[in-house]
Amino acid sequence: MSPLHVRAQEGEVAPYVLLPGDPDRARYIADIFFDDVKTYNTYRSLLGFTGTYKGMPVSVQTTGMGCPSASIVAEELVQLGARVLIRVGTSGAVDPALEAGDLLIAQGAVPLDGTTRQYLGGRPYSAIPSWPVLKALAAAAEKSGDPYHVGLIATEDAFYATNPENAREWHRYGVMAFEMEAASIFLIAKMRGIHAGALVTVSNQIGDAQFVAEEVLQRGVHRMVETALEGLLLLQGEV
Repeated sequence: MSPLHVRAQEGEVAPYVLLPGDPDRARYIADIFFDDVKTYNTYRSLLGFTGTYKGMPVSVQTTGMGCPSASIVAEELVQLGARVLIRVGTSGAVDPALEAGDLLIAQGAVPLDGTTRQYLGGRPYSAIPSWPVLKALAAAAEKSGDPYHVGLIATEDAFYATNPENAREWHRYGVMAFEMEAASIFLIAKMRGIHAGALVTVSNQIGDAQFVAEEVLQRGVHRMVETALEGLLLLQGEV
C-alpha cells in the first residue's frame, strides 16, 4: 500500500528524519536549521520538509499527538526509505531533579499506550532506542558542554487523564518524564529493521498549573534539535 498520510514521492524523504509532534515545530526546524528546504507533505497538517544540515540530507516530519498518529507516520516513513527516526518533543517531568528546559535523552520508554499493546497483542515489551542512535545522541550532548540527562521515560495516551500522584509513583521505578509518542516509534523501528531514538525537552513538572514561560521552553527546544542533528552527523556512515 502506498503511504496514505505522508504523501511524498520516492526520494523526497531523507534517510534521517526528525519527528516533532507539532507542525509549527516542524516548520521551525526546517526554517532555522535546514538549507535548501523543500516541502513534501502538507496533508492533514502532517507537515514534512527535507533539506540539508551541514551538508547532510535530513527531513523533519510532523507526527501529530499520540501513538496512533505517530505510528502511522513512522510506518509510512519506513515505506518512503527512512532509516533513522528521532523523536524531538516535550515532556512532563516526574523526577524532581528535572527543570523546565532540561534536555532528556530516552534510554527506554515504558509503553503505557494502547497502540503498542495492539501491535504486540498485549505481550509485555521493553521499548528501547537503537544503541547507535542513543550513543550518538549522548555523545552530541556531551560535546555541547551543556547539562543533559539520560534515562527512562513513559509513553501514555490520555493527556488529561494523568493523575499527578499516580504519575509520580512511576519515579519509584526510574521513570523521569512522561510523553506521548516514543514507545510506538521505538517498537515500529525494531519491527521494520530501522533505527530510532528520542530526546525531549522538559516543559513542566506534571501537576504544575501551567507550562514554563515560552522563551525558556523555546531555548530548550532549540538545544534539543541541535543535539539531535549533531547526533545524526555522528551516525553518518554508521547506520
